[in-house]
This record gives sequence, structure tokens and C-alpha cells, in this order.
Amino acid sequence: MNLNKVALKMLLIVITISMPTVITAQQLDPVLTDLIHKGLNKSHQLNSNRMDAEQARVDQQLAKSVFLPKITLNGSFTRLNDDITFDEDTQNLLIATQKLVIKDAIGLPFNAPFPDNIPLTDVPNLQNKNILKSSVDLDWVLFSGLEATNALKASQHKETSLNYVGLAEKDKIALKIIEAYDKLALVQASKKVLSTSEDYLNEQVFYVKKAIENGLATPISRKKIELAQQQLAAKQLEFEHNNILLIEVLHQLTGEPKENLRLLEPQLQSFSVAESATAEKRNEVKALEEAEKATLYQAKMAKSNFIPKVAVKGHYEFIEDDLSLLDPKWFIGAGIRWNIFDGNQSHLKSKKAHLESQKYRDQIEDAEEMIALSVIKAELSYQSAQQNTKIVEKEIELANDTYELVNKQYKNDLASINDVLDALNDVEKANFKLQEFYFNQRRAVAELLHAKGILTY
Repeated sequence: MNLNKVALKMLLIVITISMPTVITAQQLDPVLTDLIHKGLNKSHQLNSNRMDAEQARVDQQLAKSVFLPKITLNGSFTRLNDDITFDEDTQNLLIATQKLVIKDAIGLPFNAPFPDNIPLTDVPNLQNKNILKSSVDLDWVLFSGLEATNALKASQHKETSLNYVGLAEKDKIALKIIEAYDKLALVQASKKVLSTSEDYLNEQVFYVKKAIENGLATPISRKKIELAQQQLAAKQLEFEHNNILLIEVLHQLTGEPKENLRLLEPQLQSFSVAESATAEKRNEVKALEEAEKATLYQAKMAKSNFIPKVAVKGHYEFIEDDLSLLDPKWFIGAGIRWNIFDGNQSHLKSKKAHLESQKYRDQIEDAEEMIALSVIKAELSYQSAQQNTKIVEKEIELANDTYELVNKQYKNDLASINDVLDALNDVEKANFKLQEFYFNQRRAVAELLHAKGILTY
């Protein structure tokens, strides 16, 4: 490989890296999109959020279940110390009354003696001492005073709020994965430049060695080449460290096996944002708004404690033998409960919920102000990145022309090896700088889309 071939190879790589395809912000690399989806499935925070949302759905079912009839089966056995009976005077009165009824029935006078051959019925116990009961109860709320209805709506808004929190968390995870992926692309782009620099330096070692043998160069030139090689080795080691670290970061974020991540070859491509892209309400704001609505319904739920509640009560005894003389076998009825004063608890609970809603309102206003500021900041960063990219592209063009000129001069003994190394270093720096600006541009675009609430993946 001669100097011209090395220079040509370096120029082609520089052109390849410095002229990436311009894509819109929503057309992400399919590999990156897949990593984002894997990261979303792996996230412990999102899993926890999904469980919180599921709990809110269970709360809704609990609120609805208030209006379902509650049926309870009961069974018990009780043994008293003795049967419960009438007192002696009452028993005598009942026996005497029984005799009068019988004499009247057989036509005996009122004051006639009671016949001895007619049996009398014993006075039954009020309650036998052995009591076996088996029954069923029905409790059915017909009107909860809007308490259950408000609880249902509060749970619905809470679930919606948690869903928006989850979407906001997804955006944060996606931004982290996009940034790590772009950093990996930046690091791998640097490897290409370092590889080309290594090829050139190896060629220069051979050239300087021949020049020294022919008396056209001094050993100092060789030492300078060796110093440049050591500096290049340090950069290559830094590349390896950065590459390992980024693989670990992506593995932690996505759960993708490291051996698969090491095979990735991401490319930095310029992002663009359509000027017609309009901002949408951020998920963070939507979550706070839904949380505010949930607390307002909680306040209404506390106030509804003073609204009358209507319910139906039913009872049926399966075993009639052990019932007392005063126990019914079954009954059904409707009732109303009206809480007039509860020690001011409902008022305080309602006040507490209203204060909570005011807190969410303040957070909404603060979030909207911060989002508006972040949109302006991201737009300025994007504009700056676009302008800087154009400048660096010109710097690369100038650095390439300078290198070609100095390299020709060096071959004709019109420039020193220092001049060639400096020109090569300028090309390398310009190319790294361009890659960094592409990286910054992509970061600015991602942040802008996120700030506007239109980031998709």
C-alpha cells in the first residue's frame, strides 16, 4: 500500500462518514426500534406502573360491586344453661285459660270442675336450651348516596393518570436507549478513523525507515512517528473502554444479550424535524390533570356521606324447630340511613382532597411552564446543531485539501514529517467533530420531539 492509496482510502471514509443520509426524526433505525421495545418490556418501573393501573381497575370493580346483592349463609349451635320459660304465674294463667277454652268447647259451665280424662297441653318454652340455626341473609344497596358513583369515577381518572405516567416513563426510557445507541454509533465511527490513521502511520514507518537508510531523514522523524503511534494506541484503548461501557448500558436498559449487542453496527444519520410538526400536550401534564380530576371526585365522595342511602334487607331461617316463640322464620324490608353529623370527618376529608387537587393544579402550571421552556431550548439547540454541522463539513473539506497538499510537498521534500502529522491530525479532529455534531443534532431533535410530545418509536 503506497501513500496515495492510503490517502484515497482515508478520503473515502471521511466522505462516507461526513455525508450521512438525512432522515426524518420518526424514521428510526429498525434495530434501534427493536431495542426500544425490548427496553420497554424489561423496565421494572413500567411493570410497577402497570400493576398500579391494574389496582385502580380493581378499585373500579369494588365500587361497582357495592350495588350487587350480598348473600350470606349462616350456621350456629348454642347450648343455654336451661330452657327459657314463662314464669310460674304466667304458666298457671295459660293452663287456666286452656281449661276454660276446653270446657267452653264441650259445653261445660264456666264454674264446673274440669274433667280428669281430658289431657292438657304443656306450655311451650320460649326458647329451648339447645339452639341449632341455619339461615341466609340478603343485603342489597339500592342507592349509595352517590358515594360509590364518585368512587368509581375517582378510580377511573386514577387509572387514566397512571396510564399517562407509564407513557411518560416510556418516553424517558426510549430517550436513554436512543442516546446510548447513538453514542455507540459515535464510538464505532471513531474506530474507522483510528483504523485509517493506523494504516497511514504504518506506511509512514516504512517510508521513514527507507528515508533514514538513504540519508533523507533523521532518527528523530522515526521517534515522532513512534510517538504518534503511541498516541493512536491510547485513543484505541479509549475506544475499547467506551465500547464496552456502552454495551453494558444497552444490556442493562434492554436486556439484549451482550454478544448480540457487540454485533451491532449503528450509523449516525442526520435527523430533521418537519417545520409543520405541532406540539401536543405532554403525557406528564395529562397525568397530572387526570390525578387532579380523581382528587375532585374524592372530595365529592366525602361530601356524599350526608346523602341518604337506601338498602334492602332479607332473612330466612332454614331450621324452624329451634326458633324461639318470638323469632320469625323470614322477613324482608327496606331501610334508609341518613348521616346528619359525623363529627366533621366528611368535611375534613373533602377539604383535604381539595387541597390535594390544588397541589396538582400548581404542578400542572409549573410543568407547562417548564415544557414551554424546554421546547424553546430544544429548538435553539437544534438550530445551532444544524449550523455547526455545516461549518464542520467545510472544515473537513479544508482539512482534506490541506492534507493532500502537505502530503505532496512531503514527498517532494518541501514539507516535514511534522507538517504531515499535523495535517492528518486536523483531518481526524474535523471528522470526530462532525460526528459529535451529528450526535448533538440527533440529541437536540429527540429532545425537541419529546418536549413537543410527539416522540414516536
